[in-house]
Amino acid sequence: MPHLAEVLERNVAEIRGRIADAARRCGRNPSDVRLVGVTKYVTPEVAQALVATGVRDLGESRPQQLWAKAAAMAEEKVSWHLIGSLQRNKVRRTVEVAKLIHSLDSARLADAIHAEAVEAGRSVDALVEVNISGDATKHGVAPDAVRPLMAHVAGLDHLRVRGLMTMSHLEGGAEIARQDFAKLRELRDRLRVEMPPSIDLTELSMGMSDDFEQAVQEGATIVRVGSALFRGL
Repeated sequence: MPHLAEVLERNVAEIRGRIADAARRCGRNPSDVRLVGVTKYVTPEVAQALVATGVRDLGESRPQQLWAKAAAMAEEKVSWHLIGSLQRNKVRRTVEVAKLIHSLDSARLADAIHAEAVEAGRSVDALVEVNISGDATKHGVAPDAVRPLMAHVAGLDHLRVRGLMTMSHLEGGAEIARQDFAKLRELRDRLRVEMPPSIDLTELSMGMSDDFEQAVQEGATIVRVGSALFRGL
C-alpha cells in the first residue's frame, strides 16, 4: 500500500525532526530521546507499516489490545510498552509481552508484577506513573507518594523501576505542559540522590502528540506519540 508507506514515512521523519530540533535547542543529544509509537487506534497492518519506517517501540493503552497486537505481529522485532493503567488481574499476560510498563501506581500492583516476574523467572522493568497535574481524572500517584512507593519497590528484586511517567494538564497549552514536565524532572532529580542502587531513575516518559517538544526540552527520554504519526491516513 504505497500511500500508507509514504504517509507514515513522511510523518515519522517530521516527528523525528521536531524531536531533534527540540533536543538541540536545549543542548541535548537527539539520540537520547526514544520515540514510542502509540498504536491503539490503528490496525496491526498499519502498526506493521509503522515498524517498517524504523519505529520499533510501540505502545498500547489497554492490556487486551497489547496482547492482541503483539500476537498479530509476533514475527516483527518490536519492543512493546504498556502506557495505560494496569489491573492486577491482567498482570500475567502483560508481563509476558511488555518490555516496559509505564503505569506502576501502587504497592499492590508492584507486588502483583513482582510475583508474576518471579514465577516467570525474569525481571520486569517499569516506570512509576505520577499524577503531576493533580487532575482527578488521571491515574498515577501523587508526587508526595512516590518516595514511599519507591521504598516498597526497592525490596522487590524482580521488579526494576527505571524512571517516572506523567501526562500534562488536559488544558492550558504548551506553557502549562512544560511546567508539568519540569516538575516531574525536578521530582526525579530530588529522588535520584537518595534512591538505592536497585532504583534507576534514568527514564522520563512524558510528552504526547501535542506536547512532546516541550517534554523533550524538559528532559524526556521517552515520548509517546500517536495521532501525529498517523495524520493523513
